[in-house]
Amino acid sequence: MNIQIKLAIIAIAVVIPLSSFAVYGTSPNTESIPSENSKLQVISSFNPLHEFAQNIGQDKVEAILLVPVGVEPHDWEPTIKDVQKMQASDLIIINGIGFENWVEKLEENNYPGTIIDTSDGILVKESEEDEHVDEHVDEHVDEHGHESGDPHIWLNPVYAKIQVQNIADAFSIHDPQNQQYYQSNAESYIEELNLLDSQIRNDLSDCNTDFIAFHDAFSYFADEYNLHQHTIISSNDPHGEATAKTLENVITTAKELNIKIIFSEETADTRTSETIAHEIGGKVLVLSPLEVASEGTYISKMKLNLENLQEALC
Repeated sequence: MNIQIKLAIIAIAVVIPLSSFAVYGTSPNTESIPSENSKLQVISSFNPLHEFAQNIGQDKVEAILLVPVGVEPHDWEPTIKDVQKMQASDLIIINGIGFENWVEKLEENNYPGTIIDTSDGILVKESEEDEHVDEHVDEHVDEHGHESGDPHIWLNPVYAKIQVQNIADAFSIHDPQNQQYYQSNAESYIEELNLLDSQIRNDLSDCNTDFIAFHDAFSYFADEYNLHQHTIISSNDPHGEATAKTLENVITTAKELNIKIIFSEETADTRTSETIAHEIGGKVLVLSPLEVASEGTYISKMKLNLENLQEALC
């Protein structure tokens, strides 16, 4: 009987500490990301950054997309398995500006790698619903000391170039032997972004400027190309709800500005946009914020956005 009691005590002593591990305190050695030779183990928070990392790192990095295909980043929370992957990585690439709400817990639990904030060097706008005093702010900091504001910088190709360069510089620092490789790949991809930027400027230069987006995602894009974004959902989160008063105001704005196309998004419920379009005798097209991973590349999807904007504005 004494032996059984001792064994029971030992079992309890082992089980309790194991069960008390919080998700973000998971040991980095519990699961490793498959490695090939000495490739950098890189995790990107969502699809545009994943694509940037792939273009820069190519066969020198093991690039993993954190948010699964078809999942809205605003809705996503890491599982234990996801955290284990992150803990085993060399670099985690984030958009920053509060877009990844799970980063704070990762930092608190002493993530051993490096978190690359691709918003470094970008002038951050306050989100539409938080604009109380100044429209533009150089640094808007939340109660935790993290920069916050409108996170949709990737939708401005000029800012996307900064994000690409930030990733290339991080790869170069962590793998200096391949610095020239990373920088050369970044230069090639930035040239593609330059061509995209030029095409957008040329194709929209003589068009109307007012458009109605589904949610507050295109402020940086609009500022860059001298456009004026109006929104159905005045939030950075596309899952906000439009009130009857909001719909009435949007319909009034569309009629005053002679807007005949209302934009929706791939994963949004189109009924709200369709209701507005019906009231103004118009139609609905997609203006993608590129947040959800799907078929096509960053550049091809931005060109689809451009085509739809041309139909709406030109």
